Amino acid sequence: MKKRDVILAALAILIFWQIASLIVNRNILPSPLVVVQVFFEELFTGEMLEHAAASLWRVIAGMFLSIALAAPAGLVLGQSQRLNRIFSPVIYLLYPIPKVVLVPIVLLFLGIGDLPKIVIIFMILFFQILVLVRDQAAALPAELIQSVRSLGAGRKALFRFVYLPASIPAILTALRQSVGTAVAVLYIAELFATQRGLGYYIYFNGSTLMDYPAMYAGVLAMSLLGLGLYFSVDWLEHRLCKWQFVE
Repeated sequence: MKKRDVILAALAILIFWQIASLIVNRNILPSPLVVVQVFFEELFTGEMLEHAAASLWRVIAGMFLSIALAAPAGLVLGQSQRLNRIFSPVIYLLYPIPKVVLVPIVLLFLGIGDLPKIVIIFMILFFQILVLVRDQAAALPAELIQSVRSLGAGRKALFRFVYLPASIPAILTALRQSVGTAVAVLYIAELFATQRGLGYYIYFNGSTLMDYPAMYAGVLAMSLLGLGLYFSVDWLEHRLCKWQFVE
């Protein structure tokens, strides 16, 4: 997607927001200019940075943990039809469950702090990556595998030089598809048993202090967090999987 199109879309959203603010004409919908001003004020005081850093750490930790566990598991299942037959029914049952409903259970068992939030992000991303990597590995042409084996490649060499490179697009696709959901669920998780994170910041300013410009500034910060992660994954995909974008 061209940068110009993204900028024009952002301007269109801001114009619509400004018009809606004028029509509503109530403090529950401040203008984007007011929100941006509060956003930078909170940013410079350091309060917004503290909450944003907490949320960013939780998302990044969940992403790395899910990649570290789901990618190898997906590759193993993609290589072994026997293991895939054993675990596919379990994946089939667990994959469609909306992970947001598990938030209270995770908090109940893991308590307060960063760990339950990271685990929730992990659960969302794990199954997305696992399924896509498994399917990608299983779809590799048998002729390709046989040709590499004919050169003397063993299981480790196949994993390193064939299956792992082939799984990178699937991993990045899963991350790009799931990062928005992960940030949304993080917001819900940060409403409970914490005083750090953008979710807490939004809720506290909106529901307790009734400071709606600050609440919208938090929404803006969380939106930028999701967009930043999405564009970062998209940039990585263009760098690591250049062959997919050759016209």
